[in-house]
This record gives sequence, C-alpha cells and structure tokens, in this order.
Amino acid sequence: MDILRNYEDYLLIEKNYSEHTIKNYIIDIKGFESFLINEGFADSLLGATRIRLARNYLSYLDNNNFSKKSISRKISSLKNFYNYLQKNNYIEVNIFSDIKAPKVPKNLPHIIDEEAIKYLFDSLDTSTPLGYRNLVILDLLYSCGLRASELIELTVGDIYLSSAQILIHGKGGKDRYVILHQKLIEELKHYLSFIRVALISKGDLTNEKRLFINYKGGPLTTRGLRTILDQLIKKSGETYNLHPHMLRHAFATSMLNHGADLRIVQELLGHKNLKSTQIYTHVSKEKMKEVYNQTHPRMNVNVKNK
Repeated sequence: MDILRNYEDYLLIEKNYSEHTIKNYIIDIKGFESFLINEGFADSLLGATRIRLARNYLSYLDNNNFSKKSISRKISSLKNFYNYLQKNNYIEVNIFSDIKAPKVPKNLPHIIDEEAIKYLFDSLDTSTPLGYRNLVILDLLYSCGLRASELIELTVGDIYLSSAQILIHGKGGKDRYVILHQKLIEELKHYLSFIRVALISKGDLTNEKRLFINYKGGPLTTRGLRTILDQLIKKSGETYNLHPHMLRHAFATSMLNHGADLRIVQELLGHKNLKSTQIYTHVSKEKMKEVYNQTHPRMNVNVKNK
C-alpha cells in the first residue's frame, strides 16, 4: 500500500495528472492485484515477476468480456505502473513492457449540427437565475470547446473580460487561454454581476471562488453539469443523449467547417498533438459538396447536348 501511495504522489506531483485520472490508474492496478491474489499467482503486486502473468491477465480480461477500449486502458495503466516500479528498483522486470493491448477503433463522435445547437439555445428560459446560468454554461462549452472538468474548475479569477479571454487549466497541468466572443462577454458580465450573486446567497459559502454555482448555492459538480445538459435536451425536444464532449466536438467541427486552421483549433482545444485534433476534420456531406462545387474547375464547364 505504501508503494501505491508513493505512486499516487508521483502521478499527482511529478506527472501533474488530475485526480480523476489518478483514481482510474489505481482502480486498474488494484484490479490486477485482486486477480493475482484470487488466482493464487502471487501475494502482492511486487510478486508478479513472470511475464506469462501479464499474458494471463490479458486473456482473463478478454474472456470476461471487457471492451477493447477498457482492456487497452488497463494494460496501459499497468505498463506505466510497472515501469515506475522498475525505475525505482522495486522490481527487475516490467512484465507488461512487451504486452500489446488490442487496437481500439477510433469511432467519430456523434455529430451535433448547428441547427440542433440552435434548438438548444432557443429552448433556454433565461428569465430565471438557473436558466441564465445554463445559457452561460452552454455558450462556454460550445463557443470555447471546454472539457467538463475545465468548465467545472473555472474560478472567477480565471475570467479576463477586458482582454476577452479566459484561462483554462487543462489536462496534464497545461494551461491555455481561449477567446470570448462579444455576446459571451456580455453574458458573463451579467452572470457575474447579478446571477451568480443570487445563486450564492442560497448557500453558506459566500466566498466561493468557483465560477458556476448550483441551485443550493454551492459549486457545480460534473454530475450536476450532466443533469443540466439532460434537462436542456428534454426541453429542446431532441432525442439523443448530450454530454459535454459532444459540445466540444461541435465547437471544433464548426470552427473547421467555417475555415479555421487546424493548428488554431488544436491550440484552442488544448491538444498536445495535432493527431488528437485530426479526428475533428470530418465535415458534413453538405459542406463537402458545397466546397467541391465551389472549387473544382470542372464544375464550371458547360455541358453540351450531343
């Protein structure tokens, strides 16, 4: 357990991983530990010294109908953990170093077109404090491409209205600034001046620093955000499930469809590698057809009847 605590500290302090990521790492590691003990292969994580144990675990996961994505994540977690143990001289061999996780197909995210986004905005009742708060949340997610965790962790001090920017604390400790359009600036001004104050008054923490406040006067949680989005979908009359990453995807797709450079979108999304952004380069068939008709030289050639 001391080793796991040390590893948690390493992930938090040296790797600067989020608490959510660290939690998943530890769950994956403890899952392998349970497998070792229950099957009688070893009495601890340090006792796993034979490479075939890693192969046995891979077969175990596959036979128990874990998805390829889940298996791939678990193997990656264990590979990193045993690499840490090896570098710190807890073990001599990383039994997962040569284990190849199953390839996970990269499915394109569900596409929300601009008309559907408009329905969401039109369905909002901004006459109430919660309704206006939801407007600002939706606009930030769609106009800035934020992750759920990034939106939830925003503080009042991260908002720079005078320079039309907000500071985002991204994954892996990577901070970035994103741009605010004029309408969103006005929405944030009104929210900060009137709405947020009204919501905070319902709770006990008048010095709360988080930007978004729930109906009880406390900081909004990720679970609360999902509830808000579910309610928005219900009111708009749409039938799909909406989660924050779909709005992030819609942001990137809209930017690219309207001519934004891929590397600019990469910076706005906070992607470390351009490859992560390229999944958003798909465009609608209508947009593709429109660009083709406008640009291909043969489209302007007159067709003569024989």
